[in-house]
Amino acid sequence: MKTGLKSWQGWLLFIGVMALVFVLLMLAASVNERHAEVISIYNNKKVDIEKGEARNEIFEDNYPREYETWAATIETDFESEFNGNQRKDVLAERPNMVILWAGYGFSKEYNTPRGHMHAIEDMREILRVGAPMGDGPEPMPSTCWACKSPDVPRMMESIGVEEFYGQRWSDLGPEIVNPIGCSDCHDAETMNLQITRPALIEAFARQGKDITKATLQEMRTLVCAQCHVEYYFKGEGNYLTFPWDKGFKMEDIEAYYDEAEFADYTHKLSKAKIIKAQHPGYETWQMGIHGQRGVSCADCHMPYKSEGGIKFSDHHIQSPLAMIDRTCQTCHRESEETLRNNVYERQRKANETRTALERELAKAHLEAEFAWKKGASESQMQETLKLLRQAQWRWDFGVASHGASFHAPQEMQRILASGLEKSLQARLAVSKVLAKLGYTDEVPLPDVSTKDKAQRYIGLDPEKMKKNKEKFLNTVVPEWIKEAKENGRLVSAK
Repeated sequence: MKTGLKSWQGWLLFIGVMALVFVLLMLAASVNERHAEVISIYNNKKVDIEKGEARNEIFEDNYPREYETWAATIETDFESEFNGNQRKDVLAERPNMVILWAGYGFSKEYNTPRGHMHAIEDMREILRVGAPMGDGPEPMPSTCWACKSPDVPRMMESIGVEEFYGQRWSDLGPEIVNPIGCSDCHDAETMNLQITRPALIEAFARQGKDITKATLQEMRTLVCAQCHVEYYFKGEGNYLTFPWDKGFKMEDIEAYYDEAEFADYTHKLSKAKIIKAQHPGYETWQMGIHGQRGVSCADCHMPYKSEGGIKFSDHHIQSPLAMIDRTCQTCHRESEETLRNNVYERQRKANETRTALERELAKAHLEAEFAWKKGASESQMQETLKLLRQAQWRWDFGVASHGASFHAPQEMQRILASGLEKSLQARLAVSKVLAKLGYTDEVPLPDVSTKDKAQRYIGLDPEKMKKNKEKFLNTVVPEWIKEAKENGRLVSAK
């Protein structure tokens, strides 16, 4: 009995094998061609760049594609249902946040974030860095500059890390002039990814981890984790510290702060000791499915592009929703509309809980203020103050984690729901205090329905703040820019 292939089957197999070999040869040729072109780019540099070079424009000749896409972060033309890259006045949209931050700089001004090219500009213009024109307390410490510029590692190398943190924000105004860019993440000589902020290295070391052993894929997240994290200014020297010693979860960080008896400020109305969350993006990313599956920040926010046979990372860092075809659809096969709506659905649900939490938490602070005015004692208010601290930490952890309602939607809903529960518990606790003081009527709440009304209620003068800001931007900042250009620290003032 014959067991061999029929003639036509043999020819079909032969043609199939030859086609496969041809495809593999073409693929190898393409890879070799791209590899050769990449080697040509990086080995035939037009200019030598010294280690620690902070001026982003110096990198343009050697890395034109990366530079061009990085420069695109100046654009403010993308808007999604929730944020985008446009600057919006969040306090005007959500005046309850003014009440939540009463007594802290964030109650003066809080805007949605823009692209990296705006980092220095936005820092100079924001009211909460202090009062450079003499209105109110001294400006914030220079630690506030820590994530805003490649000039920061340059200055740390020059004067020392502790000395850098120990100055005032305004003292380094003429030095910190280049926006977030190349040397923040790359070794200027080799272009290898590197960690330039000591706080991340120190936090990992305290956990017994050696960050130098991180893989390339891990580094594509860790360079972002230098800044997109929860942090605080430790001690009188305002030393930048990541509070990860007990873990990365919200409760772990809260336990760390409680043990250290740390508070960013005392609430002006309720007198609660408040922890101000920064932007724990790295922490929340780890809690979601993408982080757990090893998808890096760069995979979604800096997708690869191909141009002229060269494959490179798109440095126009922005929301993945602005480029779904190169981000979500590299793994998911659904349509752009479906994927976008999947994101919005998660964000809408989290936003609903957030809004309820802000409303109840603002009322709790105002009711606590009323109790103090009625003569409540420290011992009577102890439970209320603890609940207010816990509720606000949960609210802020969820709100400040930009993108967290998508990065880790279940975890964000859990955290925000916990914050809402503690807000209601705080209101119940203060009502018990008022009852003991003989007051059982409904607490009369002030009209804080607009940003202006809320700011005036907590003692701020919007007109005066605006005038001081304009004066600062028209007198001090031009001098900073002039000095930086004269000393060669700035290529051009943008």
